[in-house]
Parts: sequence; C-alpha cells; structure tokens
Amino acid sequence: MTAFLLVVVKLCVSGLVFGVGLGATPADLATLTRRPGLLLRSLLAMYVAVPLLALAAAWTLPLPPGVKVALLVLAISAGAPLLPRKLMGLRSDAYVFSLVVLSSLLAIATVPLWLATLGALFDRDAPVSALGVARVIGISLLLPLAVGMGVRRAAPAWSASVADGFLRVLGIVFVVAALGLLVLHLPLLALVPGSGWAALGLLTLGALACGHLLGGPDPDDRTALAVCCATRHIGVAALAAAAVPGANTLVLLLAYLVVAAPISFLYLRWRQRAVPAPA
Repeated sequence: MTAFLLVVVKLCVSGLVFGVGLGATPADLATLTRRPGLLLRSLLAMYVAVPLLALAAAWTLPLPPGVKVALLVLAISAGAPLLPRKLMGLRSDAYVFSLVVLSSLLAIATVPLWLATLGALFDRDAPVSALGVARVIGISLLLPLAVGMGVRRAAPAWSASVADGFLRVLGIVFVVAALGLLVLHLPLLALVPGSGWAALGLLTLGALACGHLLGGPDPDDRTALAVCCATRHIGVAALAAAAVPGANTLVLLLAYLVVAAPISFLYLRWRQRAVPAPA
C-alpha cells in the first residue's frame, strides 16, 4: 500500500505542476527579473536567512544529532513545486511562480554548496552532485511545467477552460493519498522526540518570519515570500538526507510536513484576513 500511495503522490505532484503550467505564461517566468529589489530580498531570505537560522539552532540548541541534520537539510532545500496552488487568492501568483522556478534552478548549485559547507562545519562528508539535484527538480518541476506551458501555447482556450478543474480534482487525490501515507507511518512519527517536533515548529515559524520581514512593502509579496520560505522541496531534502551518513532523517522530513502544513495554513489565513483582496 505504501508503494502504491507513493506512486499516486508523485503522479499527482507532476500533474499539479502540469496544471499550473496550463495557466502560466513566459511573462510570468520573467516577473522577478523586472523587480530586482524583490528578487534580491527573496533570494536572501530563502538561501541565506533560513539556512543561517537553522545553523544557529543546530549549533546552540541541545538537540539530538538526527534533528540537527534534519533542520539543516530542510533549510537548504528550497524550491517546492506546489507553491503556486497554495497561494491562490493573492495578487502575487506571478511572483510566486517566478520565484519557484528560479529558486529550483538555483538549488541545483546551492544545495551541493551548502552541504559541502555544513559537512566541513560538522565534520561530516555529505557529497551531493548538482546532477542529482537537477534530476530531482527536472522530473518533479521543470518537465511537467514545460509540458503544461507548451499545451497552453498550442491550445490556450482549452487550457484556460480545464486548468482549474484539473487542479481541483488532482488536489483532492493528492490530499487523500498524502493522508493515507501519514496514517501508515504514524508509528514512525511516534518515534520523533518532543525536541524534534519543537525544533521543526520553530524552523517553520522562523522561516515565515524571514520571508515576512524581507518581503518588502507589498503585503501580498510579504505573505507569498513567507510561505515560500517555510515550504521546502521534500524530494531535494530526501536526496540531501540520504547523503548524510549516520543519521536517519527521512522520518523527520515527514514530521516537518505534519508541522509546517498547519502552521503555514494558519499564517496564510491570518494574512488573507488582515489584507483583504482588492475589489
């Protein structure tokens, strides 16, 4: 059952990214290139502030080694492929779309560099090749996104008519499969220590704060960047975790999803109420 649900989740992720591509244009990809200030702040938040926050927590807090590794692996794994759907309803969809694609491309270089740096600091050899990261990002994001955008270009009217319904149906299937996986792995989650849950919650809150503070004057941009900072690419994180010897962090990556999802949802709901959508 676990193997079947994993296949369903992976197919749903690819399908959801394809659906996002049905509603995206090349102009959306270039959104951040027209806003260099926001681009700089976004990259600073995602690739500097959040990893440094996790590094400070791992260095100073009395946490188990596995929890420390999980914090660091999650912090450097930016570029979650499902962010545009999560942030529907804000005026920053084009910004989020552009940021997800750009951050995913940058992760091909930044994840191996951060792992090499952290390995030197913590005396651990954790090699991850840029090719390995590129393969994960290409399969989970870039390929289905490119196909979706290609279909939109070939049949714009059809794409516009089916995109929302396609995303809605696949989103329901994705949630059901993900909840099924969670139920099957509840005994493993019970092994996560209390300090691990607390540290993952603090990482989520800290990442939200980094994005919120660096998002700039536009309230929708601040909200979007905050959720981007708190949402990680679990495929990249799993690849990085597998390269770290002596620490089984995969269960903690699952625990992060359990912790980060409700915290990010509550933050997003608060921001949507605090900043009403324009008429």
